[in-house]
Amino acid sequence: MEFPRSLIVLCIFFSAAAVVRANIADFDEYWQKRADAARAKVHASYNPDPTATTNELNIAVHKALEKNGTFGGSSRRGLGVLQLRVKNNKKKKGQGLCKATNPIDRCWRCRADWAHHRKQLAACAMGFGRLAGGGRNGRFYVVTDASDDDLVNPRPGTLRYGVIQDEPLWIIFKRDMIIRLSEELMINSHKTLDGRGANVHIAYGAQITVQFAHNVIIHNLHIHDINPGNGGMIRDSVGHYGLRTRSDGDAISIFGSSNIWIDHISMSNCADGLVDAIMGSTAITVSNCHMTNHNEVFLFGASDSHAEDAVMQVTVAFNHFGRGLVQRMPRCRWGFVHVVNNDYTHWLMYAVGGSSHPTILSQGNRYIASPDLAAKEVTHRDYVPEAVWRTWTWRSEGDLMMNGAFFVEAGSAFTSKFTKQEKIKAKPGTFVTRLTRYSGTLNCRIGRPC
Repeated sequence: MEFPRSLIVLCIFFSAAAVVRANIADFDEYWQKRADAARAKVHASYNPDPTATTNELNIAVHKALEKNGTFGGSSRRGLGVLQLRVKNNKKKKGQGLCKATNPIDRCWRCRADWAHHRKQLAACAMGFGRLAGGGRNGRFYVVTDASDDDLVNPRPGTLRYGVIQDEPLWIIFKRDMIIRLSEELMINSHKTLDGRGANVHIAYGAQITVQFAHNVIIHNLHIHDINPGNGGMIRDSVGHYGLRTRSDGDAISIFGSSNIWIDHISMSNCADGLVDAIMGSTAITVSNCHMTNHNEVFLFGASDSHAEDAVMQVTVAFNHFGRGLVQRMPRCRWGFVHVVNNDYTHWLMYAVGGSSHPTILSQGNRYIASPDLAAKEVTHRDYVPEAVWRTWTWRSEGDLMMNGAFFVEAGSAFTSKFTKQEKIKAKPGTFVTRLTRYSGTLNCRIGRPC
């Protein structure tokens, strides 16, 4: 399905004059320039043929599961190959069976020397956020100080000092730590937060915010028990700080930003959403994450009145939506969302919802409904009669429905430039258990495969 770039440009143009300032009390010249630059990046990141990206991801999953019969192959010969490999390698320190079960993880997890090749991770993103390189072109910055007590002049060694730098940085952590953010953490462009090798919790404080930025990777962190911030004077870059209003209490808030990859994050129990992507954000992938104990999980699109969210393109892949979740996995407006090979083991209201005619392609997920007879439907539409939402394109392909779950489709089937032979179906929902087996934060230790 192709979406005319001219239509997207018009949406951006007419909505740009009414930019919601999201916690910026003083929208000064600095923020205006940053917003204009971010909007140009968003436009450049938009893919007019999103089905090309969905097809590319599905091909990669097939290859990961079928190569040598070792990653999901059903043959006994494949199992024998695995057992032989383990036997031959068991005396070699740090070697043995690679546990990676999907194409993103296979790209980096099998290396025992991953800590010496951390930046290889930047080549592993897939889906709409596949071009997120984070701080790949910069130096390493090591967080040595878990404190966060100076919001205007943060100390070197703190996480806040690293994320506001203007240069690309690959940020790692010296040891296990719990970081309680005093107020929202403003992440500048070209940053990677890489929690591998340490047990890092962002908890009991304010949220992570990616606002008018691009090229950000957030990887292998625990983010939980996030509360609304009170605002105040907060530095957002080396040369600028300003007054911010109250923050919402999301785990991660993405605002007017592009080329964002969130991977292997364990999230729970935040005051607002877990991942909110709003105000024209696009080129986003959320993968390999584990969500629990939360009400409104993912929000993609701020409001039915914000037409600039028509550019939004998000991939949700290989995630586990676990215990204690209620709704919005995700809730979408306007854009195109590919929900593929996720495991939905619990929801209390609904799983996938939306308004303002989003396009949703659900492929190869496992949906296990709760015992509640009123919560069997996977889908939910808001604010419009059935005659309207029936025109939206919401399709289910290869999903596994269990315990009475059902997906109410709408709209016509997808069309693309691919022939029937070229178009690759997603692996069906029966493969989800292995594809999501290692979702959430990994216990990565230096010298061993993760």
